[in-house]
Amino acid sequence: MKIRVLESARKDLVDGFYFYEKQSDGIGTYFLNSIYSDIDSLRDNAGIHPVYFGEYHRLLAGRFPFAVYYKVMEDAALVYAVLDCRREPAWIRSVLS
Repeated sequence: MKIRVLESARKDLVDGFYFYEKQSDGIGTYFLNSIYSDIDSLRDNAGIHPVYFGEYHRLLAGRFPFAVYYKVMEDAALVYAVLDCRREPAWIRSVLS
């Protein structure tokens, strides 16, 4: 299965990188590597994650409190957002709508 990370998700990844890089040098890079590893797992596992907010599958990241929101379209997993799970569910819903 192909994976497409949409521009909205790329922005989320950049925001997460800068957030963690401010905490300590190198953590931002570790964050990106970890999240991209989780996203790469969609090649084999896309579609098995629970559906939230009506239409998005949610993959919980392994090492950070983030979730990858994606949809399966034919032969591709489209990643729409990578969001901090510590945010209010209403905020997450508004970002995804």
